[in-house]
Amino acid sequence: MTKMRVGIIGCGNISKYHIRSYQRLENVEVVACADINYDRAKERAAEFGIKGVYPNAEAMMAGEKLDAVSVCTWCSTHAECAVTALKGGAHVLCEKPMAMNTAEAEKMLKTAKDCEKLLMVGYVRRFGENVALIKKRIEAGEFGKLYYAKSGCLRRAGNPGGWFSDSKRAGGGALIDLGVHMVDLACYVIGKPKALTVSGTTFKNFGLRDNIKGIERYIPIEPSDFCDVEDMAVALIRFDNGVTVYCENSWSQHIDKDHLFLEVYGDKAGAVVEPYVKIMGEKDDLFTDEMPVYDYELQGMESNFEREIAHFVDCVANGTECLNPAEDGVLVNRILDAVYESARTGREVTLKNS
Repeated sequence: MTKMRVGIIGCGNISKYHIRSYQRLENVEVVACADINYDRAKERAAEFGIKGVYPNAEAMMAGEKLDAVSVCTWCSTHAECAVTALKGGAHVLCEKPMAMNTAEAEKMLKTAKDCEKLLMVGYVRRFGENVALIKKRIEAGEFGKLYYAKSGCLRRAGNPGGWFSDSKRAGGGALIDLGVHMVDLACYVIGKPKALTVSGTTFKNFGLRDNIKGIERYIPIEPSDFCDVEDMAVALIRFDNGVTVYCENSWSQHIDKDHLFLEVYGDKAGAVVEPYVKIMGEKDDLFTDEMPVYDYELQGMESNFEREIAHFVDCVANGTECLNPAEDGVLVNRILDAVYESARTGREVTLKNS
């Protein structure tokens, strides 16, 4: 059996999820990795038994014949690395957010079409079994007409620092890091309608909060004490199918505990999707609550990445329709841009060409 040859661009923490997931598949071989920090690339290659090691994406694409590539770099280089890989003949799975802004995302999409290659965006939370269940129920009509959804990821002291808190490399803070997932999830479960208007506010009150003791923190691969991005963002988004979505995300906030949530409501039923699954409806003139049984310990990010990577490989190998196409990434980037613009101007933003 000829194995799919895969390369990894960017060897930071998130690359481990990609590599482990690829290596669990019998029809895939991770043959190369690249990072502008060449020592890090060599370290990752030694850790996972990867033969080809390169100092950048250009060198890797020139030195290897690759079928597919994962882009796991800073947000600021997603577009550049994805375009390099696509033009080099590889299909691409690009980590979220797709790009720093809509213009970059549109360039990536155009390149993929011109090169006739798949460009998939790493919205890994779409692959949770909870999300798949609710989407299936919605599409079967069990929720009736949808009218409202809300989503968010709130942290008490969760600024990652490092490149995440540097606007030149990340593009923003809590919104583009956490909000990209939660905006996408809401859009996905309600059927990916077109966004019409966006009203948003961002806050910058806390910074790194590295003075706080007694908690476990995410440690970036290159820590720093620099932070020039927002630590919280809220947004109200109206869609052309009549649904309004409220999205709230924070790295730092005086709350009692971290909280991830996704809820969706129709005129026949509503549901909590995160952090547990509960479907609220009515039958025989009584309210009903349904709680599907899941082993939540098996519903973590590792298993979601495994399903995401397996789907990407299936799309490349067998032409299966992609669940996370680049077009979706452009739409989410357009919404994020509008939230930042609304926050900056204090005005509601009407989206164009959406």
